Amino acid sequence: MSAVAAHRASPAMWSPQPPPPRLQLRRPAPIPHHSSRRDRGLSRIAASQEDPLTALTRVLWGRALPPSQLVLAVRHGWTSAWRLLMRQLAPSDPATGAFTRTPSRFPAVAQPAPGPGARLHLYVGLPCPWAHRALLVRALLVLGPRLPVSVAVPGDDGAWSFTPESPDALYGSRRLRDVYAARRGGFEGRASVPMLWDAGRREVVCNESIEIAKFLCTLAASGAGAGGLDLWPPEHREEIDRWYGVIYPSVNNGVYRCGFAQSQAAYDAAAAELFAALDMLEGHLSGSRYLCAGAGVTLADVCLFTTLIRFDLVYNPLFRCSRRKLVEYPSLHAYMREIYQLPGAAETCDMAAIADGYFGTLFPLNPGGILPVVPASCSREALMKPHGREALPSSAATDRQLGATASVVG
Repeated sequence: MSAVAAHRASPAMWSPQPPPPRLQLRRPAPIPHHSSRRDRGLSRIAASQEDPLTALTRVLWGRALPPSQLVLAVRHGWTSAWRLLMRQLAPSDPATGAFTRTPSRFPAVAQPAPGPGARLHLYVGLPCPWAHRALLVRALLVLGPRLPVSVAVPGDDGAWSFTPESPDALYGSRRLRDVYAARRGGFEGRASVPMLWDAGRREVVCNESIEIAKFLCTLAASGAGAGGLDLWPPEHREEIDRWYGVIYPSVNNGVYRCGFAQSQAAYDAAAAELFAALDMLEGHLSGSRYLCAGAGVTLADVCLFTTLIRFDLVYNPLFRCSRRKLVEYPSLHAYMREIYQLPGAAETCDMAAIADGYFGTLFPLNPGGILPVVPASCSREALMKPHGREALPSSAATDRQLGATASVVG
């Protein structure tokens, strides 16, 4: 056999050959990694159960106070934003920082004045003391069957709006501004409450609270009411107006001048005037059941009440009316309870809505939006306690008292 034949015949030639060894790529040995404090901190943030912003601050400066530069920057930024918001929310005198209230767009009852047969509709908001005046007059004069009402609520942007739970009962509008805009002449400006609307003429009758209250009194006197009180008797109108001349600037608007003051001097002046007026009213009401001499409850008392009922809940803590609480004025607090206990009055006072309206909506004054616990003195149980004022005379030396007031708060 030839060498070739022998080679072909060899069984080893046809046996499977082992595969070549796999090429092994040798990776370089890992370099030891020494993690920085920052890297460890970022890892903790990823694994942390607390919110990322809080975790990040712990990494940046541990448990120490934030860097002074950051504090100053945030403080300056917040102050600038606060002033910008306040210019629209509560305009002030540029020279003094004193709050200046924006006039009502429809300050007088539209003429010709609606008669008893007009289709009137009242728009209010429960937190607002000015709207509360109109709502309380409607209740005390028993005008409910004659005057339907829609209750707007403050939206997140501060504008009065309607919800499925508190709808516009007349048109089903989403915002109060839409109702204002439905008037024939259109509308520009703030859509404020209270607003009395003439559905027949599609026109705003008035959105100035005291003028609405007076108009409702004349409406009730014409037979539209159901036998309620006479809150604006002709023989006492001059005296009511004189009391209002004291109550409005010093108390009703005085609390806002404290809360919306944009300078220390403006706040100090407003607070001094407010508490001088409250001290005077405490003295007057310790000897007189109501404000006007020889009269029962009048519009003057209504206008004072809607500020007093909000005082300890809102104005004392939020508006810095902090010298004294109303509960520290025995006569004023008992006087407030007496009016609260008049038929129909308590139903117009929604303390939860008042707290939510101020603390939840006035973002520049309460950025956190935290609602406080309603003080015990503001609970219905406390407000319904006997007031003990039945024995007081409904008269006092009002002329002398008003003259003294002018010298104190002027």
